[in-house]
Parts: sequence; structure tokens; C-alpha cells
Amino acid sequence: MAAPKKGRRSSGSQGRPGRALAVILIAIVGLTGGMFASGHTTPRLGIDLAGGTSFTLEAKNQPGKPNAINTDNMNTAVSIIERRVNGLGVSEAEVQTQGEKHIIVNIPKGTNAKQARQQVGTTAQLYFRPVVTTTSGQKTPDPSSTPDPSASGKGNDKGDDKGGKPSGTPSASSSAQSSSASPSTQGRALSEGLKADETPSGSQSPSPSKTPKADPSKKPSGSDSQEELAKQFANLDCTTTAGRAAAAEKAANAKPSESVLACSEKGDAKFVLGPSEVEGTDVDDASAVFESQNGAGWIVQLDFNGRGSKKFAKTTGELTTKQSPQNRFAIVLDGAVVSDPEVTQGAITGGRATISGGFTQQSAENLANVLSYGALPLSFDIADETTVSAALGGEQLDAGLIAGAIGLALVVIYLVVYYRGLALVAMASLGVSAILTYTIMVLLGPGIGFALNLPAVCGAIVAIGITADSFIVYFERIRDEIREGRSLRPAVERGWPRARRTILVSDFVSFLAAAVLYIVTVGKVQGFAFTLGLTTLLDVAVVFLFTKPLMTILARRPFFGNGHAWSGLDPKRLGVAPPLRRRRPAAPGPADTKEA
Repeated sequence: MAAPKKGRRSSGSQGRPGRALAVILIAIVGLTGGMFASGHTTPRLGIDLAGGTSFTLEAKNQPGKPNAINTDNMNTAVSIIERRVNGLGVSEAEVQTQGEKHIIVNIPKGTNAKQARQQVGTTAQLYFRPVVTTTSGQKTPDPSSTPDPSASGKGNDKGDDKGGKPSGTPSASSSAQSSSASPSTQGRALSEGLKADETPSGSQSPSPSKTPKADPSKKPSGSDSQEELAKQFANLDCTTTAGRAAAAEKAANAKPSESVLACSEKGDAKFVLGPSEVEGTDVDDASAVFESQNGAGWIVQLDFNGRGSKKFAKTTGELTTKQSPQNRFAIVLDGAVVSDPEVTQGAITGGRATISGGFTQQSAENLANVLSYGALPLSFDIADETTVSAALGGEQLDAGLIAGAIGLALVVIYLVVYYRGLALVAMASLGVSAILTYTIMVLLGPGIGFALNLPAVCGAIVAIGITADSFIVYFERIRDEIREGRSLRPAVERGWPRARRTILVSDFVSFLAAAVLYIVTVGKVQGFAFTLGLTTLLDVAVVFLFTKPLMTILARRPFFGNGHAWSGLDPKRLGVAPPLRRRRPAAPGPADTKEA
């Protein structure tokens, strides 16, 4: 007895199609559960659908810096602009580069467009200001409520892992120090920190021998101005977005020679800062470095130019003689304090300083980017500004959904008319693909910031045709096998390898086109490419894990297996002729025998 031929083992979807269907079911349940657990049940909408304002910023070289527009400078500018936009209390804003010298800023509805324009269209302002006093970011009692401007009460200690101690050598390091100040010390600190001939507005106070008569229309000066500043400092509430934004705006608009009030980025501390003698343009370079020799961990190294070296040495020399917190200087970007290290080793000369203490890699890199931006030889002009109303965005979304519904309806009609019962398989597969696409898009919103814009909706609509095309390829392979005289169950299995190759090649081409489009384009077109690529990958998963196993199961049912007229697999409708039977030759009769 001859041994049976060794053939290919049946695929899992043929022998156990229930396993593949269980996998796709688990994926659907997991994604749906994750969607509801995250609290997001609708996709995040882009600016063209939700409404808002879009700015296109064009980078300009500053005089004497002809080659300043490069990838590093543009990426640093993006991080600073994101910081500014977030300072407005904006969520879900998009800031990204476009080409070599443009930055696109998309701000959703609910934002003051005029204020946003001022924030994104101006060059960043970076100053090193000495700390006069600091306390927790909460509002403190009004000093005017007591005879002494410094009201009693203790503030909470401020901790900031961004702070640190600068030293004159890169190898020096020490742990970060936190400082605190109570309202009772504010008036004294202001008196000690501000010069007698200096007011918060930058004007000079009159000498005792030439004291003018009081004029209510003029700003207070001298001790009166210090009391006024103490009141403003006590009333400042940095724990709120509005308080931080107001303080940052005033500080950013103040002159370097003026004393200012400022908040930390997180709002956990507020400061009175003295005049600045060192500006961001005095910084040549800043970088985050991991220092392993002295166990300092991540540190930030600063390099100053010639002019900046002299000014920084003078400033640090003055600070090192004072007590905390007045031996600290605040690094102020756009009116907000991003770090406030203290000076511990005298005047820092040589044009190089190191800030250490409590840094992680991310926090060190963020501070280095801030310091680098102070010397960034770039400025930006608003090349284009587009405002999209929420009503217009809603109309575009409705139009896109209507177009998708029409396209889907036409595909369903075609499937029902041409494939009859097989149309149920195709529609079920489309439904599974739609559920997977929707849940993944919803989860990608809070996950990676994916926003569904109008081009992305167009990509999803195009994907309907691509997904339906895969089903049609498989159905036609099955029908070809039936036309050759095979029954349904062998036709389903023999038609799958041919259809699988065609589907994979077709989806690979679509995915390659989407990937190339995503890489070489920017902005909203990337939404189309991303959606097209995502749905193409899901098409492969649905065909392999749902459509093919489902056909294997249905082939065992009499409705499809026996070729019902409405199954779409009726041999008569497919033009299959019944097999021809060879006629046997008739037996010779008497006449034939006689002739023989």
C-alpha cells in the first residue's frame, strides 16, 4: 500500500477558524474597553473640524547670522512656542515644523486669537534676574491689612527640581536647594533687594533734598513703591492659569532695568526679581551633560560670549555675598521662571558655568533648550493666519460623513446585487474594520495627540474601497474554483492562497504610498496618509482573522455549501455546466454479426 503524499498542512483558519475569530473578538473587546476606560469616546478633532486659528510662521535670520535656520534651531523654537501656547491655557494645540523654515501653529477654538498671535509671533525673551524674595505661589494676606506692610504668617516651602547651584567649573555639582519666604519678610526683603534709587517701573526716586509735592496722578516711588510692590506680590496667585499668564505678560513687557513679579512654570512659587544685567543673547551655547565622575548626574553647561562672561562674573560675584534667597538668580523665559539656582562658589569667571542638582535627562535637556534659545539667532514673521469657525468645521465634518455614508451605501448596493449572500460576509468584515478603526483613532488622540482632520476623514472614506476590494478579490477566486467544477469547501481553501498573494501585494502598495506621503508631506496631508496607512494594515488583519475564517465556517452550511440561488455561489448563475458523461458503445446487433 503506497504511503500517502505529504501535502501542506491546513492553515489554522481552515482547521480551527474559531481561534482566529476569537483573536479578532478579543481585540475588539480590549480596544472598546480601553476607549471607555480612558474617558474618551469620540476622536480628537483637528482645527479644520473643531474650529480655531492656524498660524504659519516664517523663520528669518538675524543680521550677521546667515546660516541660523537649521533643524536644531527650528526644533528648539517649536518647543518654546509650545511652552508659550500652553501658557495661554490652551490644550490640544499643534506646533510643528513645515519644510525648512516654517512652523505651523494650530490653536483650537476657545483661545483669544489676538493674544495667541502676539505670543507666537514675537521673539523669545530670556533674562537672568537676581531673586529679591520668593515664597509659595498661593495668594498671601494683603500687607495693607496690617500696620507693617509685611503681614505675619508663614508661607510654604517651595521645591523645584529644576533649580540647582551654578559653579565655575563643569565638574562641580551639588544638590538643589529650595527656598522659602514668609509674608512677614517680604517688606524687608524688598527693601534690601531693591536699590534706594530704583522703583518697580524703572523710574528713579527723588533725593531727600528735592522731594516734590505728592501728585496723585504719578506712580509712587521710593518706600511707597516698595509697599505697592509688596501688595502686588502678596495678591499674586500663581496657582491659577490666569494669574500666571497675567504675571508673565507684565514681566515679559517690562524693561530689563525694571524689577518684576514672576511665577514659576508650575505655579508653585512666586518671585520678586531685580533688574537684569545678563540677557539670553549673552549665552553662546547650553547643553545637557551626564556627569558620572562626581556623581552629579545630569547637569546643564552654559557657555557665555565675551560680553556675557564679564556681566555674569559681576552678577554672580554680587550674589555670592548675600543670604538665601538673594544669592539666587532666576532664569526667566517670556516672563516665567524656569529655574532659580543659587551661587555658591563666588564670582563665576571664564565664561562657563554649570547648573546641577536634581535633574533628570528630560528636565536637563529642557533647561538647556531654554538657555540655547536665548542665543538663538532667529526671528519669526507670521506669513499666514487662517481662522476656522466651529460652525464651518461642523459643516465640513457633516459633509465628510455624508460623503462616507454615500460611498458605503453604493458599495453595499453593489455587493448585494452582484454577490447576494456573500454581501453579508463583506458587510460584516467592513463593520469589524470600522470598529477597529474608530476605537484606535479615539485612543490615539490622548495617546500620541492624533487629531482627526478633514483629510484624515477622506483617507477613511478611500479605505472603504480598498477594504471592499480585498473581499472582492477573495470572492472572485472562490467563484473561479467553483466554475472549474469544485464544490464550495475545496473552493474556499484552494482560492485562498491565490487571493492572499494578491491582497498582500495590493495592500503593500497602498501602505507604501501612504508611508511615502506621510514622510515627504507635512501638516494636514499627513492626516490623510496616516489614516490610509492605518486602515490598510487593519484590512490585512480583518481579511486574515475574520473574512477567511468566516468563509470557512459558512462553507459548511447548506445555504452556501449547496449553492443556494441567493448565496452568490450558485453554480448555474456562475455558468458551470454539469459534468459530461462518456457514452458507452452499443452492443452489436444481429445485423452487424451477419455482416461480420
